[in-house]
This record gives sequence, structure tokens and C-alpha cells, in this order.
Amino acid sequence: MAPTWIVCSIITLAPPSARPLSADRPDVTESPYTVEPGRAQVEFSFAEWTRDDDGARTDRWSLAPMNIKIGLTERVEAQLLLAPWSWIDEHGADHADGPGPAGLRFKLNLWGNDGGDTALAVMPFVVFPVGDPAFAPERIEGGLIVPFAMELDWGFSLGLMAEFDFVWDADDRVYDLEFVHSAALGRDLFGDLGGFIEYVGVLAARRGDYQASANAGLTLGIGQDVQLDCGIGIGLTESADDLRLFAGMTMRF
Repeated sequence: MAPTWIVCSIITLAPPSARPLSADRPDVTESPYTVEPGRAQVEFSFAEWTRDDDGARTDRWSLAPMNIKIGLTERVEAQLLLAPWSWIDEHGADHADGPGPAGLRFKLNLWGNDGGDTALAVMPFVVFPVGDPAFAPERIEGGLIVPFAMELDWGFSLGLMAEFDFVWDADDRVYDLEFVHSAALGRDLFGDLGGFIEYVGVLAARRGDYQASANAGLTLGIGQDVQLDCGIGIGLTESADDLRLFAGMTMRF
């Protein structure tokens, strides 16, 4: 009951927000802006579906993966990432279901939270494989995310991200360093409807392979504190997932 009471107390005492709603979803590129202190924000997908067919087709479903944010100070927020249920079906082989990994992140805005044409943040994080039956301390992953945002002419905005991940390789039982980089271009289309296009690349240092994908989506603002979204991702290289579909929501309290 204690966590529920704490969140409810934060929501009850939260003052009106002076910042525009800014979400880390639906694109891969994270936002450098933080939630104001005393406020909470929940970002989640209703469902996500991914297909990869490299000779053995694999479908992955994830229901209600979410990011729960709490504003701690004017520049710092804490994030709890949960994946309540996921399902993997490798056609012609086994399928697995259950909870996915859980993550803890902190975002520190370095500048731009409350004005200016640019903004920058740093986000250290750690991921716990709580849904893995072979859970062990050495399988804990982590890294650092550096998101940047810039306002452009003609109503466009640009988001850039560099991310360094220490990822556990279960086959070789060693860690691999992955460098994730992305660029997202967004614009309000009309009214409260916005759209974005995005490029995402992932370079694995140890394996030496490169995954590239292109994403596009729409966002719809409902008032100041709610946003709906949907989108699609298409793999550009053989090692990337072929197709990804998702739809979700962001709510600020």
C-alpha cells in the first residue's frame, strides 16, 4: 500500500504544470526534458508487435510496457520501466511468455528545461532481467543515454540521441558494448496532431554487426496532460527486426 499512497499523494499535491507535455515515447529518441517536481507522468503502449524473419520467423508481443516518471527536482526525474507481459513465438520452435525486464533510470537536464532553442540531458540507467528464469546478478545491464533537442525553422524540431549500452550476451556469457544512435524529425501537422520520422542505428562492438531501422508515427494531444500515439518501424538491414507496430498513451498527473 505504501507505493500507491506515495503516488496518490504526489498526484493530489501536484501544482499546475508550466511546461509543455514532453514524452520519451513514441520514438526511440529520448527527450531531454524532465517532469516538474511534485508531478508524475506515465507513458505506456497498449500493445507492441514485432516480427523478424531471417529464415525462422519470430513474433514478439508486449502488452502495457510502461515508463513511470516522478519529478524530483527542477532538473532531475526518476523513471521506473516495467514490461508486465511479453510473448515470443519462434515459428517451428518453442514460445515463451511472462514478464519482461525492469529498468531504473534517472534523467538530469543540463539546460533547456524551461526555455531556449536547445536542450540536453544525461540519463544513466540499469536493467534487471526479472522475467528471465536464468536471472543472475551478472546478467544485469546498464548504460548511459545522452538526448539532445533543437527547435528548427518552419515549425520543425530535431531530436538526437547517443546511447551506450552494456548488454549481456547469453550465448557467449560475456558483455557486449552497443552504441545506439538516432535522429528524429518532428512537426505539428494541424491542430493537436503531430508527426515524426526517425532513423535508428545500433552498432555492436563485439559482434561487429549493424542494425538500422526507420520509424514514423503520429501523436495527438488531448488537453495539456494527455497524448495518444501510434507508429511503425521498418528494418533497413538484415539483422534488424523487419516490422514493428505500436500504439500507446502518455498521461501527466
